[in-house]
Amino acid sequence: METKVYFDGSHYIGIPKYQKPSRVLLWEYEPEYVEDTDFDSGVFWYNNGKKAIPLFDNKELPKDIEFKAIEGEQISLWDNPTEVQNELTDETYDDEIIEQAEPKKQKKLTLKDIFNELHKYAVNLPKKERNEFYRDNLLPYFADEQQMQDFIIQQLERKKRNLIVRRIRMTRKANLADFNYFCTFTYDDELHTEESFKKQLKTCFRHLKERKGWRYMGVWERSPEKQRLHFHGLFNIPDGQMVGEIQEVKDYSVRLKLVQVSYQNTYFNKRFGRSDFEEIQAGKLGEALAYLMKYLEKTGEKIVYSKGLPQYFITDIAEQDVATRIGIDDRKLLLFDNFACYKDQQYVGTVNKETIGKLLTSN
Repeated sequence: METKVYFDGSHYIGIPKYQKPSRVLLWEYEPEYVEDTDFDSGVFWYNNGKKAIPLFDNKELPKDIEFKAIEGEQISLWDNPTEVQNELTDETYDDEIIEQAEPKKQKKLTLKDIFNELHKYAVNLPKKERNEFYRDNLLPYFADEQQMQDFIIQQLERKKRNLIVRRIRMTRKANLADFNYFCTFTYDDELHTEESFKKQLKTCFRHLKERKGWRYMGVWERSPEKQRLHFHGLFNIPDGQMVGEIQEVKDYSVRLKLVQVSYQNTYFNKRFGRSDFEEIQAGKLGEALAYLMKYLEKTGEKIVYSKGLPQYFITDIAEQDVATRIGIDDRKLLLFDNFACYKDQQYVGTVNKETIGKLLTSN
């Protein structure tokens, strides 16, 4: 049977393709809109990070939010039910974005957009202050407090669900990518502004992907004390395709009060400021992933992927290669470690890196 297969870090798991699709019921509501005519200002101005100045004067309370059931599209049983309703806007693919058109000066913001903006500020607040922060900023847009509380609960559940989906997607991509370096890039004020650093580093990654076959995934993050922007990423750098030279550098850490040894790349140091390259040893990918997920969960930053990092590879699976059925309604297959891969009913080989490279992949 034709099957989408992913690696969970210890076993290969298959999701068979069934002919009969399932149908799902989605719930939506028609959002109220809030005009923001100043694109550069963002959604809100904040006073000490807590109170919002209204977007405009004399705003009227919105009408009650009407919930209605709509019939969704047919969704293949290939899809994991926990991933059906996720939002894909948490990913960016740098090598697909070269230039973007100038944003329009006027835009419409839904209540969900407003909540997303508020959540960036509220995520690190203590629970009591966070609840007050949501209430102070959202209550003017609702007819009563109960309606507002229901909306907040709904949005927090959405955030929680999307975070789980993001982690699953990130882990599956990483387990198939064969990453061999964990890298950090920081800019020097004499070479770049924050904006030029971000733009030119993404351009550099895109060129290395096209010309050298690099693959990567990572997050942008700010240092706690100085709030300086830098990039943490996992990289697959093929043999013989490294640029510059990796040099051992010893420097003194004022924060840790000790001498540190780092491995820096001359190519990136010359163009951006500082780079740290750490080889990922066998069995250590999980630690590197946990480091990235810490920022993903704490700040809600978007994950940056290079194009060509699949979650699955597609193969025909013989019944004798299925160890057992698992998951909801036994819809997934736990495969033996040495299962055979077939393409168009033709034997390709026992599962390994080379065999997977000959198969179709999927997101």
